[in-house]
Amino acid sequence: MQYMILNYTSPAEYTNADDVRAAADGAVWGAYTKALIDAGVLVGGNALHPSHTATTLRVRDRGRDIQDGPYAATKEHLGGYYIIEVPDLDTALVWAARNPAASSGAVEVRPVVMRSA
Repeated sequence: MQYMILNYTSPAEYTNADDVRAAADGAVWGAYTKALIDAGVLVGGNALHPSHTATTLRVRDRGRDIQDGPYAATKEHLGGYYIIEVPDLDTALVWAARNPAASSGAVEVRPVVMRSA
């Protein structure tokens, strides 16, 4: 089964794309990514630009409502995600607990809906 591990971090940690790139290539996130690869569970994932670069779109009766910034104003922002393939939620939670965001932000684990062939 596939699970998405969403990394929520403090916006102050990563204020621009260079910060994100450096962290993704750095020791802590690099080691986590390498562990996922070495275990053969990594399907994919990406780091995201900081949340202030987001644009939120809603379609309502009067047309499009576009807002600069993320959908939700929260203490943490979605900094990136991993897609893993593991046997069950318990195994996904083991990997989520190792995620660097778990110690300073939050990690959300959600099952991926697989399309029928």
